[in-house]
Amino acid sequence: MATPDFIRDLRASAGHQLLWLPGVTAVVFDDEGRVLLGRRSDNGRWSLIGGIPEPGEQPAACAVREVEEETAVQCVVERLVLVQALKPVTYDNGDVCQFMDITFRCRAVGGEARVNDDESLEVGWFEVDALPDIKEFGQTRVKQALSDAPTWFQPTGSF
Repeated sequence: MATPDFIRDLRASAGHQLLWLPGVTAVVFDDEGRVLLGRRSDNGRWSLIGGIPEPGEQPAACAVREVEEETAVQCVVERLVLVQALKPVTYDNGDVCQFMDITFRCRAVGGEARVNDDESLEVGWFEVDALPDIKEFGQTRVKQALSDAPTWFQPTGSF
């Protein structure tokens, strides 16, 4: 996946140490209730669309931008689905990041799903009950986006 310039600048002084970063995930549905997925070019797996907000960019705007950049689909954000601090990840080059994932339910409003950048090998719409093999990360977010439950977050201890 393409590393944003601002992260390259941070890495120039921070080295490989852990960076705490916002991340955005979009669960995009079309009018038929299908979900939009991309097969990633870095690992070949199907996944939801997501990315890292640019400095000062609102998370919902990032979700809309990432969906269009990666799939050529225009969407609108309908609601916040989930907020979750993820476990740290170490990349092949030794860089360590930990993301605060902000997941939105989105509705497609235009465009035709297609590979629109070098981050995906394929993109497509899938019936919710016939998703390709996606990680639990994606399964959880699709399930939460389909429910009418309030925004999910990790509960704190009782008071």
